[in-house]
Amino acid sequence: MSLFGNQASGHARDYPPLNLFSWAGYRVAEVERELQQLVQTVCGPLEVVPTDHAAYVFSGNPPKKFGVAWICDRQIRGFYRLVEECGVTPVQIADALDALRDAYAKNHNAERYTATIAQRSVVVTVSESLQKDVHSIIDEMQH
Repeated sequence: MSLFGNQASGHARDYPPLNLFSWAGYRVAEVERELQQLVQTVCGPLEVVPTDHAAYVFSGNPPKKFGVAWICDRQIRGFYRLVEECGVTPVQIADALDALRDAYAKNHNAERYTATIAQRSVVVTVSESLQKDVHSIIDEMQH
């Protein structure tokens, strides 16, 4: 099923549907293939934070218990890859998760929408502040 098909059942909140022709709609559509891969491999809720150059995906129930992946250059990346490629330590990951938790909580009132990807409802969060915070946290770990 396409990104903007009928809503899948079982979504915890009733957010309005994502507008196909909005900025966020275009950005999510650009990474739909990668989002389909995540939907098929990750159990639990997913929340996409689109940006001009990437998409950040929270899994689980942020800000409490969650994971994070990001899609950049048609690749899905995560903390395990940073450990392998950049030598990031468990302490650095824990610190980054704490910072991500704070960033997410700070932006709890952001605009949220729903989209259907691979027959599953996901949340799309539109927040320039959250985009910048997440980008800064992940970028710092990569360098």
